[in-house]
Amino acid sequence: MKFGGYQELASVHNRAARRFGELLEQALGERVRFELIGSVLKLGLKSGDLVPMVERGELSFCYMSTVRFSRAAPELQLLELPFVVKDRRIAFKALDGGFGREAARKINETTPCRLLGYWDNGFRHLTNRVRPIRAPADCRGIRIRTQMSERHGEAFRALGFEPIAADVKDFVEQIAGDRFEAQDNPLTNIYNFGVHHHHRYITLSGHFWGASAFVCNAEHYRSWPRDVQAAVDAAAKEATACQRQLAAAEDAEILAKLDPARNEVIELTAAERAAFIKAVEPILQEYRRKLGPELFAYLNA
Repeated sequence: MKFGGYQELASVHNRAARRFGELLEQALGERVRFELIGSVLKLGLKSGDLVPMVERGELSFCYMSTVRFSRAAPELQLLELPFVVKDRRIAFKALDGGFGREAARKINETTPCRLLGYWDNGFRHLTNRVRPIRAPADCRGIRIRTQMSERHGEAFRALGFEPIAADVKDFVEQIAGDRFEAQDNPLTNIYNFGVHHHHRYITLSGHFWGASAFVCNAEHYRSWPRDVQAAVDAAAKEATACQRQLAAAEDAEILAKLDPARNEVIELTAAERAAFIKAVEPILQEYRRKLGPELFAYLNA
């Protein structure tokens, strides 16, 4: 069984993936050989290659932002909207409940993947090398790398940024160059991808919160004996709980590692944060009409 990722081995995603493999080996012994490919970026591949590799059966498992699955399960677009998640506990209540089950059903029925769990992809914060960002006016004219999400691009344009969608591989390779002046990521990625070496200013905006889909090749899963399927399900459940615990603790740990002489960490006041929310409100209104208020009710948004 091969598990593919795109982050550094120290990341909370890869630590949880290692735990998943350990649990499988404990349960199945010599019947299984587990291999974690922590970062396909180091093989010259893009993060966007991971799900197709699982779909083709080259990998049994991977993790990937739910952005990748919002076409198959349109309700997941909700998690691509700015400032709708205020508390990760509420988000996981939705993902572990009816909202997440319906999205999983659509993924399982319309793709070659089987969803095993939702992982914590963290609150995303702004970093840049141009100036401190405390208000939407500070964002004007700054080129920002974004995830491959139409909704992320819309939000950043509303704030005044010039968004450029790019795979993580391109972002990591070009962060020291001139293509991007800013980016957004959870603190774990800001640190583990070395962004803090190139971007002095870190604004704790928490503008997006993301989930990662932990998926398996569905054909592989169906081919395994029942007891192997049961071991995979049990290990996935425990690894998911482990990943969420690691992610919740990670923000404070990363902030403690940053050197104040090299990085300026900007914490927004309530009024400053309100100005960002006001700037993107037209986007939220549009998607309330498009997705329906019932969907937003899952997040009390």
